[in-house]
Amino acid sequence: MPPKINVIIPAFNEEESIAHVIKEIPDIVSEVIVVSNNSTDNTESVARNAGATVLVEKRKGYGYACLKGMEYIALKETKPEIIVFLDGDYSDYPAELINIVNPIINDDIDMVIGSRVKEHREDGSMTVPQIFGNWLATSLMKLFFNAKFTDLGPFRAIKYNKLLSLEMIDKTYGWTIEMQLKVLKKRYSYVEVPVHYKKRIGVSKVSGTIKGAIFAGVKILSWIFKYSFS
Repeated sequence: MPPKINVIIPAFNEEESIAHVIKEIPDIVSEVIVVSNNSTDNTESVARNAGATVLVEKRKGYGYACLKGMEYIALKETKPEIIVFLDGDYSDYPAELINIVNPIINDDIDMVIGSRVKEHREDGSMTVPQIFGNWLATSLMKLFFNAKFTDLGPFRAIKYNKLLSLEMIDKTYGWTIEMQLKVLKKRYSYVEVPVHYKKRIGVSKVSGTIKGAIFAGVKILSWIFKYSFS
């Protein structure tokens, strides 16, 4: 029997892109959960009409939205075996979800990161701060933890029971790095799968602003140094 897969999509003002994302998610997914992170546009109605379960998280922050999705899943009678996190801006290719979950299903890997490798990235799809931030964060993880990560890509899959054991707490920009650091600390198995990446629809709320890029960088570095000296 195939594993039950749920997808959590944090979304802030993604009315132009969210339906494209939902409609291209493969049928192996049993439920798509869109968490509207205090959206002021039609993200919620568009996502609902596209077939997603829609939750509302008024507190702004990527981590807040992810935690809201996890709270919803925790109340379900039948829990999924795999959780996939995917952005709502249509920069990823949702059909590649099959490649993301295959190492978990076929090889019993605990977590899979979709790595936005250079040869599969559309020109301009990642900003200079994003590229530098990824390089710095993964280099520090390699230095301190002998990690083999090359990306902090948000398109990722993890076993549900392993996700719960991580006891995730970050409410904003540090969600992805927190997950990867805790996986390293607990010595869970992980792999990266190359994914394609294109220019997002709309403007990024993180890398598209100086404030967002600075806050994200500070949060990422603080998580790394916290775990390096703990």
